[in-house]
Amino acid sequence: MSNFDFTLSKEPRPLVISIALFIAILAVSTASLFIRFAQSEVPSLVIAAYRLSLAAVFTAFFIRRKELHETQALGRKKWKLIVFSGLLLGVHFAFWISSLKMTSVTSSVVLVTTTPIWVVLFSPILLKEKNNWKTGLGLAIAFIGSIIVIFNIVCLLSSQGLSCSLEKIFSEKNILAGNLFALVAAFAAAGYTMIGRKVRSFMSILPYTLVVYSIAAIELIIFSLIAGEHFGGYSIQSVCWLILLALIPQIIGHSTLNWTLGFLPASSVSIALLGEPVGSSLLAWVFLAEAPTCLELIGGMIVLLGVLFAIRSTYKVA
Repeated sequence: MSNFDFTLSKEPRPLVISIALFIAILAVSTASLFIRFAQSEVPSLVIAAYRLSLAAVFTAFFIRRKELHETQALGRKKWKLIVFSGLLLGVHFAFWISSLKMTSVTSSVVLVTTTPIWVVLFSPILLKEKNNWKTGLGLAIAFIGSIIVIFNIVCLLSSQGLSCSLEKIFSEKNILAGNLFALVAAFAAAGYTMIGRKVRSFMSILPYTLVVYSIAAIELIIFSLIAGEHFGGYSIQSVCWLILLALIPQIIGHSTLNWTLGFLPASSVSIALLGEPVGSSLLAWVFLAEAPTCLELIGGMIVLLGVLFAIRSTYKVA
């Protein structure tokens, strides 16, 4: 059994949480790469279903009996929150993974990580969490970086200056649909993050992740069956990508982010996710030959600057 204590009884040091956030962002940045490799053979909905199903199975191996008892003491109101969280997680992955099939890795990941905008806007209302002006400034800086990356779709920066054309967005319906899917995924992720912040105040990380991953997995399996997709007959290589997808970005990445929600405001954790497009773009450059342009590099650096500023200014242990 692991020596790590994931319960809410211990308050970790700020450095531990900072390292955990850094590892989580690195882990979730690999998701788009594994998904792209798997999509050469496996449908998007099936990828999402396998990701959450395998993650639930892996999580079950580490859970302890006393942690399972937490779920027995939950009332109907708390169970409704948890179920809704799992459903939102399923919607998030269904739309985001589908978007990666239609648009570029950079565009999809940047748009899906607009999640912090909706968290910062609604967490004061839904969670009663106050965001100081420094948090807003950090978010604004990171958002400007994201906008620069988005503009890369329609703009070209060269020695002759900056030239833009909106026709490219509407010339291919798949690109537009992919971008819209990524935004829907961002809305779902915002709701999932805010509910996770609330649930983590009364529930340990392992039982919470096991329940929400299982609910999301069941939802995605149903979606896949309705769409007429099959769950077998794939190559060993594709199965390996699905296993890696469940282990690295989901178990290490998302589960670690859920852990930090027990100690940090939802806005801080979601702002940290703005660093994901940078990592995903670099991996896409190396392994998918999708080289980042000048605008993507500039935007990525600004995103990192905003993330760093926001996390340092909002850092407070719950």
